[in-house]
Amino acid sequence: MTSPKQPPEPIDVPDLLRAGELQFEFLRASGPGGQNVNKVSTAVRLRFDLSASQLLSEDLKARLRKTAASKLTKDDVLVIEAQRYRTQLENREDALQRLAALLRRARKKPKKRRPTRRTAASEAKRLRKKRQRSEKKRRRRPVTGHGE
Repeated sequence: MTSPKQPPEPIDVPDLLRAGELQFEFLRASGPGGQNVNKVSTAVRLRFDLSASQLLSEDLKARLRKTAASKLTKDDVLVIEAQRYRTQLENREDALQRLAALLRRARKKPKKRRPTRRTAASEAKRLRKKRQRSEKKRRRRPVTGHGE
């Protein structure tokens, strides 16, 4: 007797980190920084190559491409830049949290649209308004004489 197949656990950011699919680049941030602003590389650029990822399903990759289209390069690399905080560690966490949010959003499958019908009352109202509009416009036309 076979047991029903369990869906695989959803892949999350720690899994991507362990698999080595995320690359970090540290650079100097613009904005606040005090004495260290020109000395310490606190900004973080997180890079995630979607096409090379072994952990994500093709379906999830496709939805992620739609969700994060503005953050993708031509080479299908997702780039997230974080420089909100003054420390490298906080910016790294911020970038990871933003990636996690993108993954959560992409994981939700869009609902299928179910076509609906107009109610009989709304259809009758639409046709009544249409006749009224037509009559109003007909009255604006110049009167043509029949006995001339």
